[in-house]
Amino acid sequence: MRSVGVLTLGCKVNTYESEYIIHLLKENGYLIKSFDDVCDVYIINTCTVTNTSDIKSRKMIRKAIRKNPDACVVAMGCFIEANKDFSLPGLDIVLGNRDKSKIISLLDEWFSNREEIRRLYSSLPRKFEDMYINEFPGRTRAFVKIQDGCENFCSYCIIPYVRGKCRSKDPDIVVKEIQELVSNGYYEVVLTGIHTGNYGVDIDTSFSELLERIVCIPGLLRLRISSIEITELTDEVLDILSKYSIIVNHLHIPLQAGSDHVLKLMNRKYDLNYFFEKIKKIRAIRPNIAITTDVIVGFPGESDEDFFNTINTCKKIEFSKIHVFPYSERKGTRAMELENHIDPVVKKKRAKELLALSRELECSYYQSYLNKEVVVLIEEVKNGKSYGHTDTYLHVEIDSLLSHNTFIKVKIIDVRYPYCIGEVSLLQ
Repeated sequence: MRSVGVLTLGCKVNTYESEYIIHLLKENGYLIKSFDDVCDVYIINTCTVTNTSDIKSRKMIRKAIRKNPDACVVAMGCFIEANKDFSLPGLDIVLGNRDKSKIISLLDEWFSNREEIRRLYSSLPRKFEDMYINEFPGRTRAFVKIQDGCENFCSYCIIPYVRGKCRSKDPDIVVKEIQELVSNGYYEVVLTGIHTGNYGVDIDTSFSELLERIVCIPGLLRLRISSIEITELTDEVLDILSKYSIIVNHLHIPLQAGSDHVLKLMNRKYDLNYFFEKIKKIRAIRPNIAITTDVIVGFPGESDEDFFNTINTCKKIEFSKIHVFPYSERKGTRAMELENHIDPVVKKKRAKELLALSRELECSYYQSYLNKEVVVLIEEVKNGKSYGHTDTYLHVEIDSLLSHNTFIKVKIIDVRYPYCIGEVSLLQ
């Protein structure tokens, strides 16, 4: 029996794809081990969203080659798609974002002749590459990939060039996949994609129509959307949000910049007034909803005033958390050609300031739950304590040994960042 170590870098879509690959490997007699173990096969599902992602992708490929020079080392995904000429002695199978589902036949081919395999194409897929998962071992929250590709072409982003046009999974397959996950004990499902809210654009349906079907699946208790653009929170989606509490009280909506000047340079599809008005609509429907976001700092041309506006915008919206990304130059993107690139020292200073604001906003949001009862899905039990998340994505620590994958009602009695401290009030 051959052993395999799989390493996933980057987004939830990569996580889903890796789980699918692990499922295929298990079905075909491979033994799944830790990536840190000595294995017969290493698979690295790479990321290229930032320069740091590229560095880590290269590092992990080299690590696998060093770990066992006799192993079959596979590198796949976005970093490879963006760097098609990448090669190293000991790197045996090279895939971009096509043919991941063919991993078994590719491994069979390599073990038959032990010659390098490179499956790289001049064009990206035009149809959704079907993947289907009915379990996520060790997890309480299951991901379902419903969509791939992006056509937004934000000026800083390489992803449309490495993932291709928007492609959607058949809605009947999505529903069936979730039904099977629920029947296998997964009560919370996360819908994920590269451009999730654009689901259906290629198959004559819409994200709202898909949501209408999913919320009616018996036994599904929480439905989470991994990330959604403000422009995809249509009236139809908001109407569903107003009707079905099964959709959790948390949305992750990327802002990217709190300045109209910078948003225009980024080629984002909204201005601040649009963003503010849509947030008002959401909070009119869900007053206590947690809204988290992504912000890029140090974008080319971002003045001190622009950054000041971003700080004030984040305060005004009162995000419950901000994921902060210093701008990263990506070869092949339009932002590389812009003038007035920001000094790295300035970028670092701005990132630090925004991270401090994020922590302040997060703590304030946590404090708003003091002495309130919440329901926590227990995801981890260790060292005499239990940990999990509420539907608003509060991370709760409970000083009790509780059953994994159960919903527990607790009272928030303290805040010790990065946790809310919960006291069990009623087992459900």
